[in-house]
Amino acid sequence: MSMRFTTKARRGMVVLTVAAALATSVAGCGGDGDDDKKPKTSASASKGGGSNPSAQEGSDDALVELKGEDGLMLKITSAARDAGGFVTVSGELKNDGSESVRVSVRTAGDETEIIRHGSSLGGATLVDSKTKKRYYVLRDTDGRPLTTTNMPRIKAGASIPVFMQFPSPPQGSTEVTFQLPTFASGTIQISG
Repeated sequence: MSMRFTTKARRGMVVLTVAAALATSVAGCGGDGDDDKKPKTSASASKGGGSNPSAQEGSDDALVELKGEDGLMLKITSAARDAGGFVTVSGELKNDGSESVRVSVRTAGDETEIIRHGSSLGGATLVDSKTKKRYYVLRDTDGRPLTTTNMPRIKAGASIPVFMQFPSPPQGSTEVTFQLPTFASGTIQISG
């Protein structure tokens, strides 16, 4: 199912450009009190040493690995700035536990519009401490989050590919904190 959504999301790139521009403007209006909330302890971060985007894409090097509940581990392998004005964060979600688990519904966040569309990683945010802005997952014209959705039960030792798209922070901001409910927070480098 997520493959079909990915294809549909790619067809809506023109709409995304407008949405990204709007979301970037709105993200700056923040002031939602989240500044008081400190990010959770940085995970078992293993930052990839390269600033070479092609070395990050499709390789096993992780920008960061974040521990979640029930034995889940989120390994972020790339955070690439795209020409359309957004950042695509990609990686894999692995079950390091001994039993099959489902991804918590809390990873979708608490926004009614996102929750309405089922399970997703819609609660993810990027925090740019340099500009003091928080960037939320983009949505398509129907309000669906531009992330992996409808994730299956993950068997012990298995992993699934995941992605999330955000408005792009300014070019000078390359280091951001990635946050996802039920997972530790971690710092990642944006390439491109």
